[in-house]
Amino acid sequence: MLPAKILLIDDHAMFRCGLRMVLTSGIPDVEVAEAGSLEEAMKTGLADPGLVLLDIQLHGLNGLEGIALVRRKWPEAPVVILSSDATPQSVRLALDRGAAAFVSKAETADNILAVIEKLRRGQEVETPARADAQPTGGEPPRQLLTPRQFEVLDLLCQGLSNKVIGRRLNLSENTVRGHVQAVLAALEVSSRSEAGFAARRRGLVS
Repeated sequence: MLPAKILLIDDHAMFRCGLRMVLTSGIPDVEVAEAGSLEEAMKTGLADPGLVLLDIQLHGLNGLEGIALVRRKWPEAPVVILSSDATPQSVRLALDRGAAAFVSKAETADNILAVIEKLRRGQEVETPARADAQPTGGEPPRQLLTPRQFEVLDLLCQGLSNKVIGRRLNLSENTVRGHVQAVLAALEVSSRSEAGFAARRRGLVS
């Protein structure tokens, strides 16, 4: 059994907080260290983590690019990609680059804990079926949005106004309004609340 020491790398503080609560309530005597970026993770005070939970969408070096870096530093620790970007392409890339498992942020807490438990016991985790599936036509929702629109969607789902989103992203309120309209159109919804629901249902945000 791998030690109950987990390094969580994700740039969303609220998600890290929520997942920490899931881990501490579901794994006895677990020790969780948090990092908002791969650079910060490399300086963590947690010695020899038993498992690393790594998001794809990170500032600076992203999770897919950082899998090799994490494995070099902690070769005994399985890397679990935990991301809202669960497209077949991302799943395949993560597994090809050395991730032990890929879990969508849309999964339930019980499913996330089950994957962690299997890996800690040295058991193999099944590859998501969609990773091997062929495209069935139609562009994945994630690919309909530009990186900037995805940032706007993420903040929109946190309930922030256009003005506050503009401050966060250093954009004018009019520019944010344009991005919001583009997001609504891409998700085929007519309101911000519907956009939040659709985004979470499709796994675009945590």
